[in-house]
Amino acid sequence: MKLLSKLSALFLLSLVLFIAGCGTQVEEAPNEEINEPIIEQVTDDGANVGPASANDDEQMTLAELAAVPITELTSLQMARVLGNGINLTNTMEACNSDNRVPMLEPSVYETMWGQPITTPEMIQGMRDSGFKSLRLPVAWTNAMDFTYDDFMTADLTIFPAYFDRVEEIINYALDADMFVIVNDHWDHGWWSLFGAEEQEKRDRGMEIFTSMWMQIAERYNHFDARVIFESANEELGDRLNDSTHFTRGRGVLTQDECYEMTYVINQTFVDIIRSFDGNNADRFLLVKGYNTDIMRTNDDRFKMPSDPAGKLLLGVHYYTPWSYCGDTSGVGGWGTIAEVEEMDELLGMMTKFTDMGYGIVLGEWGVLDNHGEDRFNYYTHFLKLCDLYGYAPFLWDGQNIYSRVDNTIRSKNDEDDFIDHVITLFNGQCVTARGHMTIGEIKANAEIVLEQSREKAKDRPQFEYTADEAFAWIMFASDDWVTQYSVGDQYRPESKPDGLIATDVEITGEGTYTVSLDFTGTDAGNADGIAFSAIGIVNGEILFPGYIMELKEVLINGERAQLAGVPYTTNDNPVTTRVNLFNVWVSMDEIPADTARTHTGLLIGATAQPLVNYTQTTIYTIEITFDYYPN
Repeated sequence: MKLLSKLSALFLLSLVLFIAGCGTQVEEAPNEEINEPIIEQVTDDGANVGPASANDDEQMTLAELAAVPITELTSLQMARVLGNGINLTNTMEACNSDNRVPMLEPSVYETMWGQPITTPEMIQGMRDSGFKSLRLPVAWTNAMDFTYDDFMTADLTIFPAYFDRVEEIINYALDADMFVIVNDHWDHGWWSLFGAEEQEKRDRGMEIFTSMWMQIAERYNHFDARVIFESANEELGDRLNDSTHFTRGRGVLTQDECYEMTYVINQTFVDIIRSFDGNNADRFLLVKGYNTDIMRTNDDRFKMPSDPAGKLLLGVHYYTPWSYCGDTSGVGGWGTIAEVEEMDELLGMMTKFTDMGYGIVLGEWGVLDNHGEDRFNYYTHFLKLCDLYGYAPFLWDGQNIYSRVDNTIRSKNDEDDFIDHVITLFNGQCVTARGHMTIGEIKANAEIVLEQSREKAKDRPQFEYTADEAFAWIMFASDDWVTQYSVGDQYRPESKPDGLIATDVEITGEGTYTVSLDFTGTDAGNADGIAFSAIGIVNGEILFPGYIMELKEVLINGERAQLAGVPYTTNDNPVTTRVNLFNVWVSMDEIPADTARTHTGLLIGATAQPLVNYTQTTIYTIEITFDYYPN
């Protein structure tokens, strides 16, 4: 079937799904000595476990599993075979979003965000460093001839030069005996068209998506099953409502509609690829979870698309906590028992999907800046959880770990004295290096190392309180999620940047209390806006059930703040009482009437975003005084 007729048929199908799905209205802790993980040794006693079978995973060695033809692997097995992966970060997805121009030479984009031209030696070095798979993020609209002014009518043909350059890089990886994942990344933010107020813009968004993947699927159909297509990056979810140059305003989808649209996009993606004969008929496809966030993807509103080939992988990302992973000016350490257990809990949640038969790809993860010894502990625990559950992790790295100049893991230096351990760790994750181990042995070893890690974490200093104590604090995350303080319903005062002064208070009963945050002593000297904030009282729901927090005064940078709406007292779990100060995930329609309470007893004018007018404010200090009394 020719591309044009297939494109027309699939666009009509996706448009029907789109309209049916959303309707026409869619709105510090001290450093510790580095310990090597247990060396993975397997005693060779000559036992014969019989012939390998693709259905006998526990007894198969990793080498035996990797030798099974890819088209015969299940999704779970494929994730195990993908092994330890790495992203070609900030390269073919680089784009100048502030000044959209028609197609430039591919090399201009390839180096736009500070990375060198990709070479075969660079990719081979990744393979030699223990990475079995390469994720290749791409901004395909770089190669389409339109600007922000004419994108509604412009030709959507992808220029051959960009296809050629991406194909060269794919071949570098295949020649190095690597798997390759190709996606469409953030890509100038065109994804925001799906949430646009104007129906014609939403239609155009689906047309761009459909045209793009039809062209990619046709151009790369000749690649064998080692090449995997990925539906999106982090755009499927709340970011469909992003304000970009394309929409010039926030989108109008409700969260339910964002979930529906995520399903429609993923299903359309599968339908497009499967509409081709040849290698596209049964190659593995990676569909993305909601926001690539584990908790949001575990929401029952997230639905996996159907696939006649049964070759779907599910992708999420992991940068938890972002205040530690994202920036050196954030939380300075990691490794308390609460932090380790948080990683255990979140990654364990994805077994909901492995139990359904879907392999899990953690398409991005990492500690993006140098946090010293704790980073190695973080890496070890994370990778062993991937071993335990059979997930495929892909490190996001812009030469922080792997040097694209020397084509190897960065050399040891005075500031990075743990790098030798990282080299050992990544090489230890290599599929080839562990080929002699059975899957069962890999999982058993992971259990041992994880338990050692948890025991080590128990020695880290951590604020402890009993079930008979209640403490109030300000949960806070800056607009860039870099500066955070004890975000979440668990009270963790040690989870903060160096230099941040938090004045928390023990709650003993009815009275007036003041809590505050002072960011002036941090490296940045301030918090850059507000992405999320709330007042929490841990154990408040247990010790003082039904009590109300009535805000008396909110001072931002020493000046009285004007609240946009009425704050209300509620809870997200049976333990912690909270008043949301700015929570974009709770709309007026979603305020829980059964738990929400105000001093008037009414929810008229109630909002989870009373500080909405301060989200872009540079915040040096925030101080809140509230009355606390029984309802």
